[in-house]
Amino acid sequence: MRSATVPGSYQPTGDGAIRRIKACLNGGRPFPASPADLAAEAVAAVKAGAEAVHVHPRDAAGAESLAAADIGAAVTAIRAACPGIRVGVSTGVWMTGGDAHRRAALVASWREMPDFASVNVSEPGFTDLVRLLASQGVGVEAGVWHPDEVDALRRLPLERVLIEVLDTPADRAVPAADAILARLDAAGYRGERLLHGEEEACWPLITHAGHLGLPTRIGLEDTLTLPDGSPAPGNAALVEHALPRWRTP
Repeated sequence: MRSATVPGSYQPTGDGAIRRIKACLNGGRPFPASPADLAAEAVAAVKAGAEAVHVHPRDAAGAESLAAADIGAAVTAIRAACPGIRVGVSTGVWMTGGDAHRRAALVASWREMPDFASVNVSEPGFTDLVRLLASQGVGVEAGVWHPDEVDALRRLPLERVLIEVLDTPADRAVPAADAILARLDAAGYRGERLLHGEEEACWPLITHAGHLGLPTRIGLEDTLTLPDGSPAPGNAALVEHALPRWRTP
């Protein structure tokens, strides 16, 4: 954890935990893509209250990338713009056309390490990639999409579990999240949990996470609209709208 002063309202806790909200800046969206654009959006999101950022770095053609040069360029740019803020990346296996072995080889070639990386439980090579990242000093966020994926988490070195509700209507988002949370309880998982949803499930789960006292995330990866349905002008606006909803008792 870097100790320099962070612009805006958030100050690092020193233990790496996310207390309130992480900003997911781009995902599969076309913007922000370049290291400079990612850094600018990170600055805005942090000033709005984000405690960490999660990004999908791109190559020169704009495609999501796990190549060492692309990971390093994005991570370096964001750290220079936001000293002290933890930076995470995706390891989605779609970036290597579903080839888990190639993904592992690319991750093993990284030189500028992110602070954490997300690994989806449902993807091939999950366990091996978690252990590889941990051996490189990278914290691992395990992305759980369904309750039956929880058993795969046993005895793995995880920084946190992401309860991720995808492709789910708004009125079914909370029950879907609670089913995963209940399975984590039954399995005896006591580590950090972060709850969020995408698209329709995004805003209901921001509120639900706050009710449960769990951290959450928001950003252009998860939704392009504000709670009233209007287009979000950027990641900062999403963070600004999310925090009051997360705090709602």
